[in-house]
Amino acid sequence: MHIVLFEGDTMKSFFYGILGIWVMIACVCPAAPEPAIVPAPGQWTVDMEFTHPQQLALPRGPDNKPVNFWYIIITMTNNTGNDVDFYPKCDLMTDTFQIIPAGKFVSPMIFEQIKRRHKSKYPFLESLDNAGNKILEGEDNTKDIAVIWPDFDTQAKSVKLFITGLSNETAAVSHPVAKDDMGQPLQIFLRKTLELDYSLRSDQALRSDSSFSYQGKRWIMR
Repeated sequence: MHIVLFEGDTMKSFFYGILGIWVMIACVCPAAPEPAIVPAPGQWTVDMEFTHPQQLALPRGPDNKPVNFWYIIITMTNNTGNDVDFYPKCDLMTDTFQIIPAGKFVSPMIFEQIKRRHKSKYPFLESLDNAGNKILEGEDNTKDIAVIWPDFDTQAKSVKLFITGLSNETAAVSHPVAKDDMGQPLQIFLRKTLELDYSLRSDQALRSDSSFSYQGKRWIMR
């Protein structure tokens, strides 16, 4: 992995270039679709509860320096009346434009530590990677899943967690620039996603569970 550092005018040019791209996209794109208030026939969304982010620090490397990981536990209950498919995608996004997929650089040992920590409350806790692709119907089939991310940008002041896979609702929008072979705008398919919003109350050196200040949740298409 290569890390590129920007200084002075180069950094300013890079920042304003990125800002310009976002402004252009915002001007070209129509308003993003929103999830349906009343589900259409055949659409479903499972019931979900979640914990707020918690920290797990484990020594790694030759110097045994603690490395931080962050996780939430989601509890899903399928009351739709039928077994449903489960194809999750869970991302952490900082206000510095860093996007981290859940499970990236996370070894199975991390999950085992989390499972031991919560064995009394969540005796059947599963990792996201091994949760399977079905959620069976009924309270007896409730699933508890740990969603884990590595540490993120030390300069971040806020983060958003995106949990996709809780619903089969989708929407298609036209790409603002890209075209297909027929010259038509490429279609981008969005999925109903739960967004959890947090601000951070301290610098990275003091970052802990209590650093996360919950700002709210909403359903979006992403």
